[in-house]
Amino acid sequence: RKTAEILINNKYQKNHDLPEIDQYSRHEKIRVGYFSADFREHPVTNLTAELYETHDRKKFEIYAFSFGLDTNDEMNLRIKAGVDYFHDVSSMSHKEVVLLARSLELDIAIDLGGFTQDTRTGIFAMQAAPIQVNYLGYSSTMGASYMDYIIADPTLIPKNKQQYYSEKIAYLPDSFMVNDTKNKKSARKFTREEAGLPNKGFIYCCFNNYYKITPLVFASWMRILSEVDGSILWLSDGNKTGIGNLKKEAKKYGVDDSRLIFAPRLDLREDHLSRIQLADLFLDTLPYNAHATTSDALQVGLPVLTKIGESFASRVAASLINSVNMPELITSTQDQYEALAIQLATDSLKFKDIKAKLENNLLSSPLYNTPLYAKQIESAYLAMYDRYQKGLE
Repeated sequence: RKTAEILINNKYQKNHDLPEIDQYSRHEKIRVGYFSADFREHPVTNLTAELYETHDRKKFEIYAFSFGLDTNDEMNLRIKAGVDYFHDVSSMSHKEVVLLARSLELDIAIDLGGFTQDTRTGIFAMQAAPIQVNYLGYSSTMGASYMDYIIADPTLIPKNKQQYYSEKIAYLPDSFMVNDTKNKKSARKFTREEAGLPNKGFIYCCFNNYYKITPLVFASWMRILSEVDGSILWLSDGNKTGIGNLKKEAKKYGVDDSRLIFAPRLDLREDHLSRIQLADLFLDTLPYNAHATTSDALQVGLPVLTKIGESFASRVAASLINSVNMPELITSTQDQYEALAIQLATDSLKFKDIKAKLENNLLSSPLYNTPLYAKQIESAYLAMYDRYQKGLE
């Protein structure tokens, strides 16, 4: 929070170039605008696309304000079709975007990017709407007085951590993370041989970006591999430098670098979802968890082992794991994390029970029920709007 406040005070202070917004009269439908640089093939859009399509059009009007590239890829076209009004504001100044949002009398402005790449915090500093919300794309507080709410859940932000967020917390009952149920695995059946994996042995995996693999995380994984004969670690094929460094580091821990196997990128996301089913256990990273990657793994029945941390970014995997009712996969110390990773690889009965329970729980989990999620987040929007109309904080 302190870091965010320093950045806000230095670069994105509240902007008074335009007057404060006069109270809008109550609209028949609440006007919700989603602002993003990523309305294209991107993790945030892969998660949210179905939400825009599912919103209750009797109560809400849905706007998209895009300041990213107009890619016209499949996901970009889907977003354009899934919202009521799509505005390409990439060539407009902050002030022009805010004047557009105000001319539309937008009630709620949702920032899907926070401080991530190509986002435009200056729009919110100038106040695009009377209610402004930090949601999904940035896993922390923004430290800005003009961001009113952050969407979270009780696992992500426990009550005793609220003081570390400048926003007021809008709690959803299950997980804060929306999912797209149209993201299905393909019918393609991958074999271990085809994926470059050994025919025998336990397969640990982590498909996170390399920057999440800290020295402490990697050391932990090497200790796990050392304890489980024949096991391998399956990672994303990131870049040559990264691969070289990871292999070099494995050797330092006395682990043969042939036990690190790198999965080349597939053109189709649905093929990726099918291929990752070859893995046995997903090992999460700390302090920055797998986010959308955890969701992908759980969705196809791949158990995810995490160690829960203190910050938002280090509690996301636990939030998702709780949503599929698998709390036994959430550890709180490094020793527990390593011990459970080893036990699941060496105790076949326990591992089978975990796999079976996950597959059974997926049938009723709220995590992949987008219509239910839409109702939950709409309840939050309705509560925010009602408070605003009553003149409450």
